[in-house]
Amino acid sequence: MEKGEEGKIMKDMVNVDNRDDAAWWLIHKGVKATFLSISLFALLVRAAVCLHPYSGAGNPPKFGDYEAQRHWMEITINLPAKDWYRNSTTNDLNYWGLDYPPLTAYQSFIHALFLKLFDPESVSLFTSRGYESYFGKLLMRWTVLSSDVLIFFPAVFYFVLAYFSSNSSYRKSDIAWQIAILLLNPCLILIDHGHFQYNCISLGLTVGAIAAICTEKDLVGSFLFTLALNHKQMSAYFAPAFFSHLLGKCMRHRNPIVEVLKLGLVVLGTFAIIWSPYLHSVDDLLQVLSRLAPFERGIYEDYVANFWCTTSVLIKWKRLFSVKLLKFLSFTATLSACLPSMVQQIRTPSKQGFLYGLLCSSFSFYLFSFQVHEKSILLPLLPASMLALDEPSLFRHFLHYALLSMFPLVVRDKLVQAYLSIYALTFLIINASNQGRQKMGAFLSGGVLFGCLLFCSLVLHIVYLVVRPPERYPFIFEAVIMLLCFSQFMFIAVFTNIKQWTLSKAVPQMDKQKFN
Repeated sequence: MEKGEEGKIMKDMVNVDNRDDAAWWLIHKGVKATFLSISLFALLVRAAVCLHPYSGAGNPPKFGDYEAQRHWMEITINLPAKDWYRNSTTNDLNYWGLDYPPLTAYQSFIHALFLKLFDPESVSLFTSRGYESYFGKLLMRWTVLSSDVLIFFPAVFYFVLAYFSSNSSYRKSDIAWQIAILLLNPCLILIDHGHFQYNCISLGLTVGAIAAICTEKDLVGSFLFTLALNHKQMSAYFAPAFFSHLLGKCMRHRNPIVEVLKLGLVVLGTFAIIWSPYLHSVDDLLQVLSRLAPFERGIYEDYVANFWCTTSVLIKWKRLFSVKLLKFLSFTATLSACLPSMVQQIRTPSKQGFLYGLLCSSFSFYLFSFQVHEKSILLPLLPASMLALDEPSLFRHFLHYALLSMFPLVVRDKLVQAYLSIYALTFLIINASNQGRQKMGAFLSGGVLFGCLLFCSLVLHIVYLVVRPPERYPFIFEAVIMLLCFSQFMFIAVFTNIKQWTLSKAVPQMDKQKFN
């Protein structure tokens, strides 16, 4: 076979939409083997981070997030489902009461079965509180590792299959780089395998939903995203993007109402199944809902790099305004920030526009919604990672400040060594790619300014570790980090919105797809 003919056949194979042909393309290009190799390395990195401390280690009386997750296992394995969210003598909600949707509770129950099989004392009612045996820690760490491998890793492979098999312009090295960026996300690894959480489940379900929608399996995507919403309510950060993109696609069908009804039935049916233990009583339903929206905590906690916390330096939001008014203001600001991106996807839906929309939507929630935690930066970082090949400079810039925004939390958890190691590893990987070294473009046209900001942020790391803050301003360094990160997040959010709207001109039709 002539070389030209072989190239033509490969191009034809790349451009097909058939799932089996796409899978064949990945195997032929060696991407499957590459994915397995990177996955093993990513698993090794996670295991190394697991050797470091976790949130609240040896810090009574409430310890930290590690104890919260273990306590939820204790509650779900020992009490009936109707009592999981209700305050009682056997379930003190003031001691790490469940405050995530039912799917998190079911996940805790499954993990509790695993712990009870090998270490029953770790989930015994009351007596297991503050339980920190070495074997118990190994089992707990294993539950996160297994969740990552079973949910997040396959979802990433599915996304690569869905997003890259229809585009012949990417080389094998580029795709391998994209896989590494997604699987070696330093913020996710530090939070899940260091601090201790299960974000890999909700984010994995979201990645799977995005991949399904990219392959025109909208019903599957809706189902998976509904699962993500029912695992962590913060997945709602992505909801406007999913809604607007799917609505835009439905409007281009011959029977848009039928398409909308099909999607609605999938979403409502999934919610009904997951919430079934709490639908028999209005009181039970309201009790769970009240746990998911802790408005009594105020509009912000700690030093998170969003609008409300940053501007509180000048405007004392908590002191001047009621919770009811702040809820209205945050809702209005969040919706207003989401709206341009949503309009663009309703008018001109496309795969790439969908990813930009996810970034815009999640940034809108992070910057303006009620009760944002610093760990919530994981949500906008996910679509930014998916766009890393298209926007390498934006991703590199964003990742740096996402890590910086988490640095005070990392220091509290005694994860500085893990932070520095994975920080160095990640930026070596980013700069190893041609995409990472090129495409500087308009985003970094102000190179001197960005260089100065980068230098200041690196200095802040050192200052935070070695300099004691003045007694009058004990949180001055956290405030400076917050202000710097907020300014960069706002810049990236505006840039992303502008970039998404430029796609309207570049993509007059949605990826040239045909609708029936």
